[in-house]
Amino acid sequence: MIARPLTTATMLAALLAAAPTVAEEMRAKAVVELFTSQGCSSCPPADELLTELAQRGDIVALGYHVDYWDYIGWPDTFGAEANSKRQRAYASRWGSSRIYTPQIVVNGEKGVVGSKRHDVTLALAQAGLALPIALAVEDGVLSISIEGQAGLDEAMIWLVTYLDAAEIAIERGENEGKSLLYSHVVTGRQALGVWEPGAGAQIRMPLAEILADHSDGVAVLVQQEHNGLPGAILGAAIYEQ
Repeated sequence: MIARPLTTATMLAALLAAAPTVAEEMRAKAVVELFTSQGCSSCPPADELLTELAQRGDIVALGYHVDYWDYIGWPDTFGAEANSKRQRAYASRWGSSRIYTPQIVVNGEKGVVGSKRHDVTLALAQAGLALPIALAVEDGVLSISIEGQAGLDEAMIWLVTYLDAAEIAIERGENEGKSLLYSHVVTGRQALGVWEPGAGAQIRMPLAEILADHSDGVAVLVQQEHNGLPGAILGAAIYEQ
């Protein structure tokens, strides 16, 4: 079961144990969160790397566009204050006041320069997720099944929506004149509730409601928190239309 559900009555009513018969499952070893900006001249190589990683079946790749570079001449078309706050929360968790782009965070635990392919590859080689999550869709309903697992602390269940791909022509700023491809662009994050190690969780939600903002992909993360700051990601799965 899910304790302390945080969302709407629709979600409360959808907490069912029944699993659908048509499954879309992916066993991930890593969640890669790229903090990037269209106004950052150092970011395109990291954006290209995220596009490559998004094609891998064992990685949940997510692009968080920040808004703190907007002042230099090009407001990021996907930039959001919430994304900048998430990056600052990671920095605070690690005892740092510095944030930068491009930055990649692997499994909520390790931050590396997103354009340094060798460092990203090394971090991924050392990565692993202990908690299996299964996603399935049947009759327009997304079912989320998360196992219980003793020995772990409770963690938050997050629903993350994203846009699979978009090509943007940059008209001003450091990347002026370039047409850049962005993949798995995060469009929203929503807390679904608390995962309890002894119980696991079963959730069912209407897929059309989840993707009402014209997103076309969904990721589910189970992530620990420490004093309100993001910690280790225990498990993740992804569904894409």
